[in-house]
Amino acid sequence: MNDFRTIIEPFRIKSVEPLRLSTREEREARLREVGFNLFGLHSADVLIDLLTDSGTGAMSAEQWAALQRGDESYAGSPSFFRFEAAVKNLFDFKHVIPTHQGRAAEKILFSVVGGRGKVVPSNTLFDTTRANVEASGATGVDLLYPAGRQPSVPHPFKGNLDVEALERLIGEHGRDQVPLVLVTVTNNSGGGQPVSLENLRAVRAVCDRHQIPLFLDGCRFAENAWFIRQREPGQAHRDVVDIVRDMASVADGMTMSAKKDGMANIGGGLALDDDAWALKCRNLLILTEGFPTYGGLAGRDLEAIAQGLSEIVQHDYLRYRVRSTEYLGEALQKLGVPIVVPIGGHAVYLDARALLPHLTPLQYPGQALAVAMYREGGVRSCEIGTVMFGLSPDGTEKPAAMDLVRLAIPRRTYTQSHMDFVIEVVERVAKQAKQLKGLRIVEQPPALRHFSARFAEL
Repeated sequence: MNDFRTIIEPFRIKSVEPLRLSTREEREARLREVGFNLFGLHSADVLIDLLTDSGTGAMSAEQWAALQRGDESYAGSPSFFRFEAAVKNLFDFKHVIPTHQGRAAEKILFSVVGGRGKVVPSNTLFDTTRANVEASGATGVDLLYPAGRQPSVPHPFKGNLDVEALERLIGEHGRDQVPLVLVTVTNNSGGGQPVSLENLRAVRAVCDRHQIPLFLDGCRFAENAWFIRQREPGQAHRDVVDIVRDMASVADGMTMSAKKDGMANIGGGLALDDDAWALKCRNLLILTEGFPTYGGLAGRDLEAIAQGLSEIVQHDYLRYRVRSTEYLGEALQKLGVPIVVPIGGHAVYLDARALLPHLTPLQYPGQALAVAMYREGGVRSCEIGTVMFGLSPDGTEKPAAMDLVRLAIPRRTYTQSHMDFVIEVVERVAKQAKQLKGLRIVEQPPALRHFSARFAEL
């Protein structure tokens, strides 16, 4: 079926929910009410919601059936052991600790291994990951491969970590100040770009020489494995499950939000091999999340994740997932809209800095573009740029490496006609790009400001 032009969804629609068509006047009023921050909108006022792919997908019939099997025993639920087995089938780490979502796993891990003076290198830390590193007193350092900072450069693995930069950082700070190296797969902040097996193994070699643990942020591990299968020499004949296991084999542990490639609406986990770290993490889990066999989740949530982990590695699904995202990205390219290339698996990233060159990074072109898309057609997206990453812990501000707008596609939720509508909205906004106004921040918290800051148009 691979030689057909039409992208066919490998599922049938069994249940639907209505979408409300708002007027431009209504959308303008909503924008002013929420201070031009799309996180503040009621979802009922959004036509097509591409804010995030985290927990927003549709579950399968088998996942809904699995919910009925959920056992809500406080300790030792069989639902936990099915969850644990599903995780270990893909990632054979010694300890599996469930959490209510990925950032809870990050909070627990960095509360244990972080601390003042410590440095956590990564290809690129996402927003909550960086915040949890910094909350421990440590410093997060992005060591992205240079091509990853250039949206228009079509390198196949722009999510790779710069191995030479990692060696320099360890030499500068000393191995005792580096509790672990964290590699995000795929690299969300950098445009949903994958990391190659070759790069993971090279990072592993550096970590081995300095006796530093290597962890994965595995939110989109299956999409990363599919890109390895598509793009890395010698991998095209392999099953995705085996590639995932190879990715895990180079690591000492991982954090994961199961709201992405776990195919669930809530949940996450921390998996690791170190016994002493696992003991401390479980103790902190009991204090903040719950008993180690439920970790802030209902038994039915554990069942949904266990089933989702078996579905995410199916080739028919991944082929559709990546190809449908490419459909959106390729259409925007034909219109001359600058995007991050190659096109990622879970999202298309618009290059707001290139589309709106008349706005400086501190006039927040990404936020301005996202606001314009909602105003034009009720499409909600997410700024990945100076609003999200420009504020330092000491309160100073500087431009982010890139100013992007992420169109994150929920799994198994929207059809091709929805994407055609998004394409039309972006086309209309791009035609009026020169007239779009920048923004200034009028109210913001000291950290993670993109969630709740309020803006005014310049």
